[in-house]
Amino acid sequence: IGVGLVGFGLFFLLFGILLYFDSVLLAFGNLLFLSGLVFIIGFWRTFTFFFQWPKLKGTSFFFGGLIVVLMRWPILGMLLEVYGFISLFR
Repeated sequence: IGVGLVGFGLFFLLFGILLYFDSVLLAFGNLLFLSGLVFIIGFWRTFTFFFQWPKLKGTSFFFGGLIVVLMRWPILGMLLEVYGFISLFR
C-alpha cells in the first residue's frame, strides 16, 4: 500500500507540474507521498526523521512549501519544497 501511495503521489506531482503547476494536483500528490512514506517506514520513524535537530531547516521549508501550495501559490510552494527536500536528503 505504501509503495503504491508514494508512486501515485509522485505521479500526481509530475502531472501537476506538467499541467502548469495545478495546485490541486500538487497538493494531492504531496499528501499521497507523505501518507505513503508513513505506510512504508511507520509513523514514529517518519516523525523522528523529519523532526531531528539538524534536519529542522529542511523540514520547515518542506512543510512550509506544502502549506503554500495548499494556499494556492503553487510555484513558490514547489520551490520551497524542492529546497526543503534537498536539505533533508543531502
